[in-house]
Amino acid sequence: MTLMIFFLMFIIESATEKLCPLRTSIDVLEGEYFFLCYPESMQEHFQKEAYTINWYKEHAGKQQLIKETHRIVSQMNFLEFWPAELSDSGNYSVTRSNGKQNFTIQKWTLNVLERNKSSCFNKNHLTTEIKNAGTGHSLKCSDLSVNENDSVTWYKDCRNYEDEKERELDFKTLTVQHSGIYTCKILIRHEGRIYHSTNTIKLEVKEDAPEAVTLEIVGRDEEIETEIGKEEILNCTGFLGYYMQEDVSLYWLINQTFPEKCTDIPEKEPSICEEEFKKLQLGNKFYVTRLLRIKKVTAKDMDHNFTCMFQTDERTQIKKVKLKKGNTRDLPVHMFTTGMILSVLFPCVAVAAVFVCVVFRVDLVLFYRNICRRDETAGDGKEYDAFVSYLKDCISPSEEEREFALKILPRILEENFGYKLCIFERDVSPGGAVVDDIHSCIDKSRRLIIILSQNYISDRAIYELESGLHKALVERKTKIILIEYMPISDYNFLPESLSLLPSKRVVKWKKDKSLPLNSRFWKNLRYLMPAKPTKINTEVHFNNLDLGSEGAQPQTEGCDFNAVV
Repeated sequence: MTLMIFFLMFIIESATEKLCPLRTSIDVLEGEYFFLCYPESMQEHFQKEAYTINWYKEHAGKQQLIKETHRIVSQMNFLEFWPAELSDSGNYSVTRSNGKQNFTIQKWTLNVLERNKSSCFNKNHLTTEIKNAGTGHSLKCSDLSVNENDSVTWYKDCRNYEDEKERELDFKTLTVQHSGIYTCKILIRHEGRIYHSTNTIKLEVKEDAPEAVTLEIVGRDEEIETEIGKEEILNCTGFLGYYMQEDVSLYWLINQTFPEKCTDIPEKEPSICEEEFKKLQLGNKFYVTRLLRIKKVTAKDMDHNFTCMFQTDERTQIKKVKLKKGNTRDLPVHMFTTGMILSVLFPCVAVAAVFVCVVFRVDLVLFYRNICRRDETAGDGKEYDAFVSYLKDCISPSEEEREFALKILPRILEENFGYKLCIFERDVSPGGAVVDDIHSCIDKSRRLIIILSQNYISDRAIYELESGLHKALVERKTKIILIEYMPISDYNFLPESLSLLPSKRVVKWKKDKSLPLNSRFWKNLRYLMPAKPTKINTEVHFNNLDLGSEGAQPQTEGCDFNAVV
């Protein structure tokens, strides 16, 4: 509630003041005016007694007090750069001190990008906006100016654009010819000198007519590593385009023979069966899919040709899948063989062994990973172990859920188990296209962690879920982990395509019972995360996670008003 009051106050102030950059990582071009600041209401909210404000920059791992110069000026809640230079890159923080205690108000990482000498913009410092032709649209210049009378000049592809001087560039009716890279330049007068700040937007205008339909099978021929006795589910998916087609067929063949259909009675289900044909929509794209279920892989299955056929009236596409024997995962084969021998010689021991394996399966796998120092992440080209998607509503009904997503989950997984998470508000630099950023983050992540909630309804949250489902079902590049933070009786609020996942990876949070590092919750979550060497820090206490605990103050979190999909 305290944070919500603060952000409401901040919204009111923003109407008349310059917008403070709240993200932890900020990009700025060299040679331009820029500032770091925190809302003035924050210092009034936390304490009314006398205090001093100090700005620091990290150098060689130590915080050094920033001394004002003619170029770097501190006034009230602002730290201004007249202008920013490459040497200004680094970690910054601002603290409040009452003479007895120091309180860190906010932290930033400032990245000063080198200016492109042959262009008026830097390709790494622009946002992308995609619009349909025939609609109206306005390009807005990010306002870093000091006075309302500061002059503004617009450029298109680095050429002066129609002598436009307004803060917004209005297009009553967009055409394809309006596509281009637009840069607005604000001239700022300060102490007899002229400085400037720029903002660059890449505008892509597409024809509003329906796009040509491309019927194609998703993915190429592939070999799947498996093991004898293991269940395998083969996914055949066809891409229809941007509207649903009716006259299409998708089916499997096993050595040119049609497989039997799966039944609703597991006892009567054949060893290999074909599931029902399904249609699904991910975003504005339409797909058809059919699964082939192999209950237990046999040696004969290694010699079979599994062929996916995708047919329309005019064309046929095929995709061939073969099974091959792969490396044993998690539990070695010799351990299973030894258990079988013991079950024959000592029935009682066998029953006990089966019981232990079922009840403590997760513990055994984690123990094996730790002993063998298994690392599934080596050489896969991914940057993050998981992308965290959670409730994005600006006024969340559950502050506990927000604290869990932004603080408890990353604190435990990153600091205690060695994983690297991607959290949009924390790890994505401002200024980019949100859609592209989400795609990039999910592409770089080995898992997609979804914190389920009945309020999981924001546009960006649903887009993250649909993108993750596309990676899991179609491209088979990402595995999805569902965290049920609060009990959910009805999952109908989630996309229907979620039901196509081969297995439901749901981990349930049980409040205080789940807090300890050795709780079943963290073990189950680590079991679903990629295997990698970890060194558990058993000395961490959850009491330090309290929002009011000294030394564990959170960074300012809230809605990103400029990042709504």
